[in-house]
Formats: sequence, C-alpha cells, structure tokens
Amino acid sequence: MTTKLVIGLDGHGSGDRALAYAKRMAKLIGDCELLIVYVIEWSPYSFQTAEENAVRHKRREQEISTATERVINPAVSALSAESINARGVVRHGDVADTLNAICLEEGADQLIVSRSSEGGFAKRLFGSSTANLVMSASVPVTVVG
Repeated sequence: MTTKLVIGLDGHGSGDRALAYAKRMAKLIGDCELLIVYVIEWSPYSFQTAEENAVRHKRREQEISTATERVINPAVSALSAESINARGVVRHGDVADTLNAICLEEGADQLIVSRSSEGGFAKRLFGSSTANLVMSASVPVTVVG
C-alpha cells in the first residue's frame, strides 16, 4: 500500500523545509506519494454583481495558473528528477480547512507543513489556523521548524 503525504507549500523558504522533510520521509518509507499543495487564501462569500463575479472568477483562474507555474511545477519536477512519486494541486480557500479537505479526499496518511517568520502560508498558518489545523486535522500533522 502506498503511503500518501500531503505537503503544504507557501512559496517561501519555509515551504522548502517542509518539502525537504517530506522528501527524506519518502525515501525512508519507499512506496510513497507526495502531494504538493499550495492554498490561495480565498473566501467564497461575496456580495457582488454578476460582472464583478466574472472578473473575480477570471482572477482566481490566473492565480491558480501562476501558483502552479511558480510553486507547484518546480517542486514536482525536482522531486520527479530524484525518482520520487509526486504531483501537485492548487486550491483557493481557508488554509487549514482546505489542507484538511485535501487530506480527506486523497486518503492521506500525514500532512507536513512548516513554520516561519517569513510570511505567506506559515504566517497565516501559525496562529488560530495552526491550532485549528492541528486540533481538527483528520491525519497526523508534522510541523517542520
């Protein structure tokens, strides 16, 4: 049975540390898949006109494309070059809720994130989001320093 690890990236050095830890774990485990995830903070609730919602939807699609190109693809390519089974996904939403939902959808065995003062994902995560993620996650959470 393949072990599945979900790694939350933030586009900064702190995410690189989470990725490095996950890579070490994958090599130790052997039969392992890494799912690299980037979450763009996004609230689905908005009271706008139809035209404003159309622009908002287009912006969402552009953000997904940019995050995939700049964060996900380089990480997956680097892992694949080392013969590590990896794929990526970008989603909009609340960081903790979205990471947990992905873990459930994918049948993940563990979630790996990092902490940092660099901002981005780690800054959003450490605070109430971290507490929520660690306390409500459906899988074990590893927080890399």
